[in-house]
Amino acid sequence: MTDARLDSAGDETVVSENGIDPAGLADDDLFRELASLHRTRLQTLRHGPDAALANHLRRTEELENAYLSRYPGREVDPGRLTQDF
Repeated sequence: MTDARLDSAGDETVVSENGIDPAGLADDDLFRELASLHRTRLQTLRHGPDAALANHLRRTEELENAYLSRYPGREVDPGRLTQDF
């Protein structure tokens, strides 16, 4: 099933049951979608049925890959999440 929705710029975007194609999202919309997924991650992991978790994982991967392709030179903190053991 598909429907039409307005994005943050007021442009009409086609939405499928799997969400908007990340390539069709403006940067602000991509960031909003990523924030929503990260905000709901733990609840989905702990309480969502298998299908919801699979959809969450798929959508997260799609959106994160879109972000990485748009910002290949993103700022990286070399000390982040690394420790000497």
